[in-house]
Amino acid sequence: MKKAIWISYDLGLKGDYSGLYSWLDTLNAKECGDSVAFFEKEFNDDVKEEIKKEISKKVKLNKTDRIYIIYRDSKTNKNIGIYLFGGRKRAPWEGYSTVVESIDEDSN
Repeated sequence: MKKAIWISYDLGLKGDYSGLYSWLDTLNAKECGDSVAFFEKEFNDDVKEEIKKEISKKVKLNKTDRIYIIYRDSKTNKNIGIYLFGGRKRAPWEGYSTVVESIDEDSN
């Protein structure tokens, strides 16, 4: 089955971008902003594991590298977003909003 995949990547300053870009180029991926790409590809069964295996073969990954994919699951028909490598870290925008704290009042 053919799937549409969005991929977000953060390989740091010394990451293997040439390996990743070479892999993305073979898929005719489209650039979607800083460190985001889109491609369509045929998959046999497990989208996550197939992409993870391909990337592992083509890209030299470090412990701090992060790669995240988004796709629609065929079984549930829901969008899935998952880290293939690495994980979530503190968002750079945390602390920018002004949160209004509610005042607790007791009434009789």
